[in-house]
Amino acid sequence: MSRPGPDFLRPTAPDGPNGPPVATEPPTVETQPPVALAAPTPAERPPAPAHAQPPGPRRKGPLVAAGLVAVVVAGGLGGAVATGLIDRTFSPGPTLVSAAPAPAGPGGLDAAAAAVLPSVVSVEVRGPRGAATGSGFAFDSSGHVMTNAHVVAGGGTVSVVYSDGRRVAAQLIGSDPTADVAVLGVPTNGAPPPLTLRDPSTLRVGEQVLAVGSPLGLAGTVTAGIVSAVDRETGLGDSRNRQTAIQTDAPINPGNSGGPLIDTAGRVVGMNTAIASLGPGNIGIGFAIPADRAAQVATRLINQ
Repeated sequence: MSRPGPDFLRPTAPDGPNGPPVATEPPTVETQPPVALAAPTPAERPPAPAHAQPPGPRRKGPLVAAGLVAVVVAGGLGGAVATGLIDRTFSPGPTLVSAAPAPAGPGGLDAAAAAVLPSVVSVEVRGPRGAATGSGFAFDSSGHVMTNAHVVAGGGTVSVVYSDGRRVAAQLIGSDPTADVAVLGVPTNGAPPPLTLRDPSTLRVGEQVLAVGSPLGLAGTVTAGIVSAVDRETGLGDSRNRQTAIQTDAPINPGNSGGPLIDTAGRVVGMNTAIASLGPGNIGIGFAIPADRAAQVATRLINQ
């Protein structure tokens, strides 16, 4: 989920009624204020995403936030945003696992997907400009869900839909548009178990990864690919805080924003957040915020 997303990679469009914005020449990134988002094509836009600064002159394709995709939501999204849902005591945050890549082996990818899917959620936002959806995942055992800041940037009523179809009201605990990380709070009773985070510094180019989320509102979608590059300069972030990302060719589309990028052992290595494209659709160039950076920001937001 995300702010207005590209209309499927046309000049950046939002992730609401029409999908995430796409940056065009010059490429723009739909994620944070510095980015030029593709103008939403639908009548009702979802929450507008923060823009990120466009990459340098070498960039040839537009970066689009893989955020919110406008979807037709059956029924209401629930009542007002819930409050007082979580224990606001200090949280040390999850422990990053430093380990070598786990070999996939026969049935390795489906086993990893099965282990992670129960903890991946769809994030639905309904605001003045319409409804939009994105993705997220359980961050800890205290009812915290991590997603992208651009997914909830437009404000409004936020709901989280679990893999078993249950929908609960969510509270926005904190958001950092510069890092494009946000934390939602849901009732701890019945919340999914947190995922294990792996130290992304152990990632190797060519290693298999899976992107999990709700592209175009299709909850529980899993796509596979490899790590195309690490520490990729993307232009995401503002001019004072340019960030690097994990590049992958695992298909990422509008609505995948906020979902996890996992290894073959089901460990989170990053959070899917943007794509680069020359036209409509995914062309195999996606970006994820490294898990360690996202976890640090999320922990700060919870404890602030």
